Amino acid sequence: MFLSVFDLFKIGVGPSSSHTMGPMVAGARFLEDLRQQPFKAHGLRASLHGSLAFTGKGHATDRATILGLAGFVPATIDADEAEAALARNRDTRMLTPDGLGDLAFDPDADLRFDYDNALPGHANGMTLSATDAQGDVIFHRIYYSVGGGFVLTEEELSRKGDEDRSDAVPRVPYPFASAAEMLAMAEKSGSSIAQMKRANELTYRTQADLTEGLMRIWQVMRDCMDRGLSAGGTLPGGLAVRRRAQGIHQKLLAERGMNLTAPHVINDWMSTYAMAVNEENAAGGQVVTAPTNGAAGVVPAVIRYWLDHVPGASERELPDFLLTAAAVGGLIKHNASISGAECGCQAEVGSASAMAAAGLAAVLGGTPQQIENAAEIALEHHLGMTCDPVKGLVQVPCIERNGLGAIKAVSAASLALRGDGQHFVPLDAAIETMRQTGRDMSEKYKETSLGGLAVNVPNC
Repeated sequence: MFLSVFDLFKIGVGPSSSHTMGPMVAGARFLEDLRQQPFKAHGLRASLHGSLAFTGKGHATDRATILGLAGFVPATIDADEAEAALARNRDTRMLTPDGLGDLAFDPDADLRFDYDNALPGHANGMTLSATDAQGDVIFHRIYYSVGGGFVLTEEELSRKGDEDRSDAVPRVPYPFASAAEMLAMAEKSGSSIAQMKRANELTYRTQADLTEGLMRIWQVMRDCMDRGLSAGGTLPGGLAVRRRAQGIHQKLLAERGMNLTAPHVINDWMSTYAMAVNEENAAGGQVVTAPTNGAAGVVPAVIRYWLDHVPGASERELPDFLLTAAAVGGLIKHNASISGAECGCQAEVGSASAMAAAGLAAVLGGTPQQIENAAEIALEHHLGMTCDPVKGLVQVPCIERNGLGAIKAVSAASLALRGDGQHFVPLDAAIETMRQTGRDMSEKYKETSLGGLAVNVPNC
């Protein structure tokens, strides 16, 4: 099992990796397949199913789908160009992706939210189709947005089950597929988790590319956070949620250096860092999946806490933080899920908290056993958390939830470092418990806005 650090940390746009980035990627993939066909298409259609239908409008899935079919991709999207493309589509009811000419696409008629017919492969399903001059479908693909911006076709999803059951060994030096294997390999090799993860990454890229990519990830994270800390006003979407990170941050800066500041104020710093990222995400800004958009604030908040508040912290060790976090995130994605539509928010903020706890424990000098313990503590205490966004927006309770996820991550790392790495519940058991809990969880608590806070809080 090998998932790159760049699979877990993707640069993209808000508000949702499953509902925004995934559909945009699916649209771009569909266009590429369509370019290979021998016939000329005259129009496009899209149908959203399951969670993509129920919370799609709140998550801006309609916008993302149109932009994907116009040829935009999350990592390189320009906000002004995207808005211009959407405006042209509203005026002309046409899309003009490169190499395909003018294609009819009326968002009122050709973009369907299908609330009644879920697709069998995953809760986030969508069908993209091309039509001829008479409006008949001549080509179509089913895609599943499986969390963190990952997209699989119907065929790829089917093959993935076979690949997961195969005995094929990946071409990496340390092919650990469980935390137990990871710890055994660390003990046998004498390497840290970050060193093993780095060796695996270097199978596919140079050291210079790896370092540059990791620092780029942090730069985008920090820029996103800084924008959030300086922006005020109200978030879009209709809930009239006020941005709070800027005001809280200004108060914290004003209190700096004052005598008798309560120790718990450090929690406010961490929460504000995380909320700043997720307010930017809610506004549709550029973020990094960590491992998803809905949980994008946890890892950068913990990194910022470490760099700005922990004596001796240095950006030179930042690659070790991200590599260790990605090793844990890869285990969770491989053995359970990072999708809120599949396993609830335990799979998003819970996974992010475990990743952040592992990364922090690593740069604070933790052993592989202590790092595994830190991740387990953080994940264990998110088990059962539902995904219940009010009005389908990645705002309430998502923004504050990231702050609490960061606090839990730091607490988990600190507790683990106070011990010797020996503990009762293995990380593998916590991951498997999350998978089972997600499987048993009522569908209405998995990113549908049909249960929980979404139906108990007035949203109009």
